[in-house]
Amino acid sequence: MATIEEQIKELEEQISKTKYNKATEGHIGKLKAKIAKLTLEDEKRKSSKGNTKGFYVKKAGNATVALVGFPSVGKSTLLNRLTGAKSEVGAYHFTTLDVVPGVMVYKHAKIQILDMPGLIKDASRGKGRGREVIAAARASDVILLVVDVFNPDISVLFKELWNAAIRLNQSKPDVTITGADQGGILVKPTLKLTKITPEIIKDMVSAYGYVNATVVVREDINVEQMLDVLAGNRVYIKAIMAVNKVDIAMEGQLEAAYAMNPDYRKFPVSAATGLGMEELKQGLYDTIDMIRIYLKPQGQEADMDIPLIVKRGNTIGDVCELIHRAFKQNFRYAMVWGKSAKFPGQTVGLDHKVMDEDIVCIIVKR
Repeated sequence: MATIEEQIKELEEQISKTKYNKATEGHIGKLKAKIAKLTLEDEKRKSSKGNTKGFYVKKAGNATVALVGFPSVGKSTLLNRLTGAKSEVGAYHFTTLDVVPGVMVYKHAKIQILDMPGLIKDASRGKGRGREVIAAARASDVILLVVDVFNPDISVLFKELWNAAIRLNQSKPDVTITGADQGGILVKPTLKLTKITPEIIKDMVSAYGYVNATVVVREDINVEQMLDVLAGNRVYIKAIMAVNKVDIAMEGQLEAAYAMNPDYRKFPVSAATGLGMEELKQGLYDTIDMIRIYLKPQGQEADMDIPLIVKRGNTIGDVCELIHRAFKQNFRYAMVWGKSAKFPGQTVGLDHKVMDEDIVCIIVKR
């Protein structure tokens, strides 16, 4: 019987021999769904053997940013500029052999920055400790793509992240698959689908191994997005780009780097001289989308000097967790003044979403 690797290779060969058009789209989708299922089985088999090593970095601060780029683009120098951490710097490949964390303090927010070994071609298959680097990147809130102004083509880098199930600047497709005991596969779109047909979705779900299921599609997705839904292991991470070494760039090189990477918000920097660091810090802060909450102890004035930093969309429950676990366990109610309150001092529960510059008073059981 063929091994999983051999089965995947055979399916990939079938795809490569199939000319892509509207008529073959469904067939290719089915083949890709089978590959996704086999890949998941292969990953489970490998992880059960316990031979997968990773970089274990304890999370610190309000958010984590991973520096991702090719070797020798200046990530370590950039980390030192942003955080003051000491990451070994040298002008040769694989200078950084481990993940080096540092903390950037900006507008009261503590942002953990991870400097990691450079990614190379086939990193997603494990080359150059690629799997460990990617595992650390997958756990981050934001990926900062660091590119050299003299070599701005990140197509290889993007492909490795894509192959490692990292989706940059995308949102999770709004599709729900619910298994059933009988009835076959039923596809229920809530809007008109223009990029994929219900028949192709049904074939892909079947190829992935479902016999009975209801698929509710609330978004006009394509074949790749449906594949992402089936695989279930995709992570959706915001990304911005730092174009490094602009202080020594020739005329036209920065513009060329920008034109080559139109999908990312870009920041021209020089890690060596510190040029552009404040703008990059603000860019990271904005991308993480953090907000300020001012805490008001019961019967006292609010502390308007030092805010508590939380992510946009966080709730009173999240605020309690950040203060102390006991606050959530002993929570009675909270009072809120600010944009999220219907009126000043509104009484709210744990699921109330806070907004920027809210003043919050949390009442706990004594």
